[in-house]
Amino acid sequence: MTEVVRLTLVSHAMTDAMAAARFPADEPLNDVGRRQAAAAIGIDLDRAARQLAGPEQRAQQTAKLLGLRAAAEPRLADLEYGQWCGEELSDVESEALQSWQTDPAQAPPGGESIVTLIDRVAGWLDSLTSNTLPTVAVTHPAVIRAAILFALDAPPKSFWRLDIAPVSRTVMHFRGQAWTLRLP
Repeated sequence: MTEVVRLTLVSHAMTDAMAAARFPADEPLNDVGRRQAAAAIGIDLDRAARQLAGPEQRAQQTAKLLGLRAAAEPRLADLEYGQWCGEELSDVESEALQSWQTDPAQAPPGGESIVTLIDRVAGWLDSLTSNTLPTVAVTHPAVIRAAILFALDAPPKSFWRLDIAPVSRTVMHFRGQAWTLRLP
């Protein structure tokens, strides 16, 4: 019988940057986000699992509000937006923004490309396959998108076609030689 690795990814709750269509910085949850996380306390999470979270405030706060004692995992950090960090989308030159959104190899100035993010997340996912302990990880929509694309062997250009809601849960399993996505 093949061992199965279970991974539950939870997207962090709402922040002011999300509400304002602004590139995130290391900001805390806003009032809406705190209410979202409090309302989600009952979601099905394996409390005995290894508990991880991205190092940013918004991921750490969401994990804590969900009742997790999550260790910070640097590979679960949000996509690095470089010089765009904290900027509203409307303040970024439209040609540069469009290039970044249509070419997954492009990165914001001083930031990280979608391709690089997917590679980082793929390395983290690979590190989980040698241990059958279930994992719960609170992270960012971009990281969850990258994990899904890697699991499905989907092209990086599909990144923006996935919508990850605040405090949503994505369950994946590693069985044999492949990750699978479990839909509710």
